[in-house]
Order: sequence, then C-alpha cells, then structure tokens
Amino acid sequence: MAAKVKPWRCCVGGGGRKMGKEAVGLVVLATMVVMSSAGFDFGGSNGLSMQYYVMNCPLADQIVKGTVNAALQADPTLAASLVRMHFHDCFIQGCDASVLLDSTKDNTAEKDSPGNLSLRGYEVIDDAKDKLEQQCPGVVSCADIVAMAARDAVFFAGGPVYEIPKGRKDGKRSKIEDTINLPSPFLNASELIRTFGQRGFSAQEMVALSGAHTLGVARCSSFNSRLSNPDPTMMDTNFATSLSKTCAAGDKAEQPFDMTRNTFDNLYYNTLSRKTGLLFSDQTLYSNPKTRNVVNGYAFNQAMFFLDFQQAMVKMGRLDVKEGSQGEVRQNCRKLN
Repeated sequence: MAAKVKPWRCCVGGGGRKMGKEAVGLVVLATMVVMSSAGFDFGGSNGLSMQYYVMNCPLADQIVKGTVNAALQADPTLAASLVRMHFHDCFIQGCDASVLLDSTKDNTAEKDSPGNLSLRGYEVIDDAKDKLEQQCPGVVSCADIVAMAARDAVFFAGGPVYEIPKGRKDGKRSKIEDTINLPSPFLNASELIRTFGQRGFSAQEMVALSGAHTLGVARCSSFNSRLSNPDPTMMDTNFATSLSKTCAAGDKAEQPFDMTRNTFDNLYYNTLSRKTGLLFSDQTLYSNPKTRNVVNGYAFNQAMFFLDFQQAMVKMGRLDVKEGSQGEVRQNCRKLN
C-alpha cells in the first residue's frame, strides 16, 4: 500500500493559516520554471490542461490530496467510494459533478436514484472544496475535485500514480431519470461492450475500468439473483454457498469483491478465473471470449493492468466535460450558484 502521509494543513479552518501572497508567488514561479524546463506549454486555452491551476491556484492538487489522505487514514473503505463516485459522475452528463447536487422540491437529483443511494464520500469532496475556497475562492470546480479525489484514492490504496488534466466546469443539470444510463450489475459482456462503446471505450478499456472493483464491496441486492439457482459454469459451488449465508442477513448485507477490499491490485481478475466473481457483470467478463484474454492478461500481469487502468481513467475523465459558459464553478458542490 502507498505510504500514508499527514494531511496538508495550510488552510484548515481554525487550525492553520492561508499562505501569504508572497509565498504563493514564489510557488507559482518555481512551479513554472520546473514545468517549463520539462517542456510544458503554458499557452492559453479554455480546454483541459495539466497545468490549468498553476497560476490561479497552484496548491490545488496538494490540498485535495491532503484532504483525501486524511479521510482515508480515518476510513480506508472510502477509497472505493471516491473512485465509484467519479465513475457515476462521468457516465451521466459527463464529468461535471452532477452527482453531487442535492435534490430540491422541484427536482429529484442523480444522487437519489437507486443506483446512487449507496454512494459515500460526499463529505470528503465538501471538505476539499471548503479548503480550496479559503485559499483561492471561485477557482477550482467540484468536477475537478471529484476527478482528483478518485486519482488520489487509487494511489492511496496502492494503485498506480497518474496525473489528470483539469479545467472541467460544474454542470447545471442533475436528474434522476438520467441515471438509467448507468451500467447495470446484471449486464452481460456483450451488453457491457456496447454500453461502454457508446461512451467511446474499447472492450479492453472496459475490462480495465472494471478492475476498479478490486476495491470495495457490493450489497446482496446486486447479486443475490445469482444464488437461487447457481450456474456452475458462472459461479463456483462453494462460493455460492458462502454468499447464500452472507445474504441470509438481507439485501443490505455486504460482500467484498475480492480478499483485499481496501488494496488496489489485480486480485479481482484472479477471482474471475476461479468463478468467484461477485457480480454477474464481473464474471461475464471471463465467460465471454471477447474479454477473457484481457482478464487473463491482467490476472497474470499487474503492471499491465495498472498502465491500462490509468490510461482509461484519464480518458474517462474527459467524457463530455463542460467548458467555458457551458458550466460554472460552484461555491457549494451540493447546489447551483
């Protein structure tokens, strides 16, 4: 697992101090010198950029990372939640923090759909946003915070380190009916290939992104339909018996996807080869010849999985992003300005 670090405390309300203008200026200058020497282009653009905040909020990454690390030190299970939140945000209306908006008397938002009721970690995003608003008000979008938090959660849990471009704006639409487009745990491999393909992903990228299930748990309501008459070609008999005992406690009972629920590794793919994939949508990746070889490759080579996963995550983070006047930078991630 990645080394745990103490949370960054430059601007925790009541416990720290804002960095002075002179110090911020020095940070900006030093960062620009280093990045320029590395060949980074600082040309103006309204699109996403690795150095989007280098001038107006140079400590944005450190603030988010410190907030996420502190939260995960207290509760490592939140790593899975933050990664899942990013998925559920990007697949609906693009990566625009629409999943964070609260429902109002006139609108039921995405977060209150059945597929999102188990999402956790909203308070981590709120905490990071509060600190960023203290340091650089009105600059860093909630959409970028969600993407950065997922990136930092993956690394904290022992996964690959990767950088993401920034500059997303926060969307102004969040409707429960849109969540019908979330991939269901009951889809087979062909349906998953088609669903992800509609969002621009190859079958290989879909399998790589599915590897996020190396973190976390699923509720029995997501897989207990597999237990009434288990298919021995899709589920190990002893595993089915064990799951039945777990789910005797009810639909809300939980089962880890693999034995290392808080560690980002390739064990998820090894479970599929043993017919102990938890969800139907997991195990179907091994039963379908179009995806089985990819599963076997990742089960054998964790480094290859890490590389493909980080590339697919960066690609997912670019889905239908809002730029310029298409969106806004919310002052509060839970409501529109």
